[in-house]
Amino acid sequence: MLRKLVRSARNTELGWRYGSNLRPTIRFLLGGKRPVGSEVEILRDLDNNGVAVVPFESLDTGVGFSDLEKEVNGLVEGQMPAILNIKESANTDHSIGRKTFNLEMFGSEVAFDANSIFSQLALSKSFLTIADCYFRMQTRLRYYNVWYTAASVSAARESQLWHFDREDRFILKIFVYLSDVDRGAGPFTYAPGTHKKGSFSSISPAFFDEDGVRRTTDEQMSNAYPRENWRVCTGKKGTVILADTRGFHKGGEARTSDRLMFTSMFTSPGSGSKNLIRYPDDATFANFERVQRAALGY
Repeated sequence: MLRKLVRSARNTELGWRYGSNLRPTIRFLLGGKRPVGSEVEILRDLDNNGVAVVPFESLDTGVGFSDLEKEVNGLVEGQMPAILNIKESANTDHSIGRKTFNLEMFGSEVAFDANSIFSQLALSKSFLTIADCYFRMQTRLRYYNVWYTAASVSAARESQLWHFDREDRFILKIFVYLSDVDRGAGPFTYAPGTHKKGSFSSISPAFFDEDGVRRTTDEQMSNAYPRENWRVCTGKKGTVILADTRGFHKGGEARTSDRLMFTSMFTSPGSGSKNLIRYPDDATFANFERVQRAALGY
C-alpha cells in the first residue's frame, strides 16, 4: 500500500518536482541560467505546443555546422557496411523491437568522449539552457547519437506509428537534421498540445498492442486529433527540432529517401530512465558535467 501511495505521489507535479527532483529544482531556482535570443521563443513554443523548429545557426551551440557535417561524413564512410545492411533489413526484416529500419551509428549505448563534437553539441549552452528552463530544474542528459534511417516500403511499425514516451513527466528530445528531410524521408511528426503542459494532454486515441507497447495508426489518431493540426517537421539539413516526446509523435517512416540526423534526450534526474551513455568512470562524467554547468551559472 505504501509503495502504491509513493508511486501515485510521483505521478503528480508536486511529487515529481519536490519529491523525486527536489535538489535539481532548488539548484535551478537559485542559480539557473535564463534564456536569451531565440531560446525565449523556443521555450514559449515548447510550453504551448510541445514542439519548436529552428535553424541550427540560431542556437548557441559552440559547434560549427560545417564541422559537424565533416565529422558526420567521416562517420558515414566508416559505417558504410552497417548502413548497407540496414538498407536491406528495412525491407526484409520486420522484427518488432529491433527497429531494423534505423541504425544507431554509435551503438545503442554511447561511449562518452568529452572531446567529441557530438558530446559537445549534446551538452552545448543552448541545449542545456533550454532543457533546464523547460523542466525548471537541472536536467540530466540521458542519450545522444547519430541515426541513419533507411527508406522502406514495408508497413509502418514501431516508432513510425503514433505513440508517446513514458520515461518521465517531461522528456525533451532534440533532433538536428543532417540531410534534407521532406515528407518522403520520414519527418518527425507531432500532435501539438498533447504534452503534459498542453491543452490536449488528455486525448486518448484508440491503440493496438505491438509487443507490449501502445501504438496508434494515422486513422486512429485523426479520429481523436484533427489531421490538419499535425505538425509535420520537414526541413533542410541544419533544421533543429526540439520536442517534449511525452506528447504524441511519430517519425522515421522514410519512403523515398534515407534520413540522417543527430539526436539527444534530456529527462529529470529523478526519472527512472536508463542512462544510455557509458562513461569511463563516475569522476569523468562528474567533472565534465561540472564544467558544462559552470557555463550556465550553477
